[in-house]
Amino acid sequence: MILLTIFLMGLGSYAMRAIFILALSGKTFPPLALRALEYVAPAVMAALVMTMLVSPGGDPVPALREVAGLGTAAVVALLTRNHIYVLITAMGVYWGLPYLI
Repeated sequence: MILLTIFLMGLGSYAMRAIFILALSGKTFPPLALRALEYVAPAVMAALVMTMLVSPGGDPVPALREVAGLGTAAVVALLTRNHIYVLITAMGVYWGLPYLI
């Protein structure tokens, strides 16, 4: 039963994204909408960072992994201005640091 639920949730999530891609593939977006979409990636990154740094009770609980990952993200963002590079390097530091310590 749990496996069926997971499968159906994954199918529903995929279908919701696919519908918008298929429905809007032939359309052109207005310049104002394109300009607003430029802020989606930084907003998502900020949301991910805040959920990583704050406990469910609302108390800040940054550990060495989080601070190192955020520091790496800040440096790479300033040097490259590329979201993909920031994500790859920061997550590499975040995941790789426990293996080095």
